[in-house]
Amino acid sequence: MAKTESESVSEMVITLESVRESLIRQEDTIVFSLIERAKYPRNSPLYDLSYASIPGFSGSLFQYIVSQSENLQAVVGRYENPEEHPFFPDNLPGSLLPPHNYPQVLHPPSASININSTIWDKYFNQLLPVLVAEGDDGNYASTATSDLDCLQALSRRIHYGKYVAEVKFREAPQDYEPLIRAKDSDALMKLLTFEHVEEMVKRRVEKKAMIFGQEVALCSNGTEGKCKIDPSIVSKLYEDWVMPLTKVVEVEYLLRRLD
Repeated sequence: MAKTESESVSEMVITLESVRESLIRQEDTIVFSLIERAKYPRNSPLYDLSYASIPGFSGSLFQYIVSQSENLQAVVGRYENPEEHPFFPDNLPGSLLPPHNYPQVLHPPSASININSTIWDKYFNQLLPVLVAEGDDGNYASTATSDLDCLQALSRRIHYGKYVAEVKFREAPQDYEPLIRAKDSDALMKLLTFEHVEEMVKRRVEKKAMIFGQEVALCSNGTEGKCKIDPSIVSKLYEDWVMPLTKVVEVEYLLRRLD
C-alpha cells in the first residue's frame, strides 16, 4: 500500500527520499489550492480593517475567520502535529482529543520556529495581486476558505524545511556541526543550496499547474490548452519565496540543532 503524505515523515527513521516524496505531494496540494483561489476575484473588503466591526475583535474579517478556524482546529488537535504551524498562535486552546504519539523526529527547540508572519505578508502583497483578478463578487466566506487553504499549504511546505534540515544533518553531521558551532548562517545557506534541484522543482510545479489547471472539453470549443492560472506564477512563487523561505527555516533549525 502506498504511503500517505503524513505517513512518509511520521516514521522514527526518516530519509532524504521520504522527505522528498512528501515535498512532491505537497506541490500538488499547493497547486490545487491556488487554482481554487483563482476562481474568485480579489474581494478586497474581506481584508479591509474598516469593513466589518466584530465585537471583541480588532482586525479584518479574514483575520477573524482565520483566528476562529485555528481555534476550532486546535481543539481537535491540528497543532499537536509538529508539521502544522498556526498563524495566530497566541492563546490557542488545547486539544480535547487524547494525545497522538507523534514520533520525535525533530530536535525539540525547533518548535519555536514559526515564520508564518512572513508567509502571510508575501501571500497578500506579492502573490494575490498576480494570481487573481480585481473585483468583488461578495463570496467572502468561500474566498476566505480558499485563502486559508493556500496559506496553510504554503506554511506546511515551507516549515517542512525542519525535516529537510534534520535529514541532511543526520546524513553528514561532520559537514554541519562546525558551521553550527560557528553560527555561520551564510555558510549553512550555501551548503543547503542545490541550484540544479531548485531548477527541477520550478519546472515540475510549472508543469503541474499547466496540467492540473487545463480546461477540459469534450468537444472543440476553443478552450483546449487554456489554463485556470498562469503556470509561470507557480514557478515564480517557488523561485522567489517558497524555496528561499524553506532554506531560511532550514538554517534556523540547524542553528538550534546542537542546543
